[in-house]
Amino acid sequence: MEPFKQLKVEDFYDIGEELGSGQFAIVKKCREKSTGLEYAAKFIKKRQSRASRRGVSREEIEREVSILRQVLHPNIITLHDVYEDRTDVVLILELVSGGELFDFLAQKESLSEEEATSFIKQILDGVNYLHTKKIAHFDLKPENIMLLDKNIPIPHIKLIDFGLAHEIEDGVEFKNIFGTPEFVAPEIVNYEPLGLEADMWSIGVITYILLSGASPFLGDTKQETLANITAVSYDFDEEFFSQTSELAKDFIRKLLVKETRKRLTIQEALRHPWITSEGEVRAPEQQKTEPTQLKTKHLREYTLKCHSSMPPNNTYVNFERFARVVEDVALVDQGCRALAGAHDTVQDDVEALVSIYNEKEAWYREENERARHDLSQLKYEFRKMESMKKLLREDIQATGASLGGVARKLDHLQTQFEALRQELSADLQWIQELVGSFQLESGSSDGPGSAFRQDPSESLSELLNRLCTEEVLAGWNI
Repeated sequence: MEPFKQLKVEDFYDIGEELGSGQFAIVKKCREKSTGLEYAAKFIKKRQSRASRRGVSREEIEREVSILRQVLHPNIITLHDVYEDRTDVVLILELVSGGELFDFLAQKESLSEEEATSFIKQILDGVNYLHTKKIAHFDLKPENIMLLDKNIPIPHIKLIDFGLAHEIEDGVEFKNIFGTPEFVAPEIVNYEPLGLEADMWSIGVITYILLSGASPFLGDTKQETLANITAVSYDFDEEFFSQTSELAKDFIRKLLVKETRKRLTIQEALRHPWITSEGEVRAPEQQKTEPTQLKTKHLREYTLKCHSSMPPNNTYVNFERFARVVEDVALVDQGCRALAGAHDTVQDDVEALVSIYNEKEAWYREENERARHDLSQLKYEFRKMESMKKLLREDIQATGASLGGVARKLDHLQTQFEALRQELSADLQWIQELVGSFQLESGSSDGPGSAFRQDPSESLSELLNRLCTEEVLAGWNI
């Protein structure tokens, strides 16, 4: 958004008399020094901190300025310039000096439906321009329907005060609690998603009051008024509507519809016969006579009562705290419903968990017993192995000792064997020498001695070996 001019408005405008005020805004007449043209300066008190409840938030001011910069229509007030200082944002607006529409009509002795229709048509034209831009005013009421100049036969209407106006975005849900109770639509009271349809309800209420001087839903208290709105509790009392045409009543009926889908749109309202027929409002037999005049006595009483009993107009009082409470209550209620709906499921889940826990507990108990038994068995086997290990160690020691004895005996036998072998070797050598001497003596003669001579060495060796072996074995005691 284009930044506001950080300049003192008094340097460019002469500030004059006060024209009106609200809780956080004051409207004063002013004159531009450079041109001499007259405007209305709306001083909006800025909120100094997020925690504060005094003043208007920056976001709300910027939204109002943004919307005013977008609109340019004969029936809508025009924004001329914006200034800002430390405490205020000042909107320089078109000067609308004709006063409120209802005050103007209340001063007349009577009002024809044709005149009423001409004013309603202007309101519809201005709202139609807003709705084509997807802008909802959200604060249509008699105080915000002004006359540019009341000194002409059919004064020109101007819609003012866009402090609550919003751009309606497709697919974006918007809820709020704001406006003047007497004119708000049921969806605002019920904190439901809002759209352009809320303005059409307000137009229905304005038309009802304009034609009768009575407010359709106004109760003795704010709570009663809101209850009447949500119940769509109203009627066309004969005291107030005896001179009103059926077309006018039909127009109102089709606007005061609770279901937003069934409520007249701005285009449908502009095409309604009561708006398009103008002089054909009356029945054919009545058209030859003078138009029926609606008495303005009740309208005069209504405007006097409003100005004396109602607080100064303040479109910025949008019940933020109440809206947040309603939203919190809705969330709590939604949570409670969800909790109640899930109660049975949660109960089943708890029972299932308890069952699973019991099964797991029994399984763990069984596994624990099995583990204890296995551990006891392992301890027994361990002790058994320790005992066997001890016995084996003793056996190994005994075997080692036996092997030592055998080794010593073997060494002794080897010594004996070696001595015997040497002795036999010496004896064998002696025998060989002896046999050799026999051969020399007997020569080559044959006979029994020849066999002995043929291989005496082998025979003698075999005999000695057999004898030696038997002797050795006998010496080992094996």
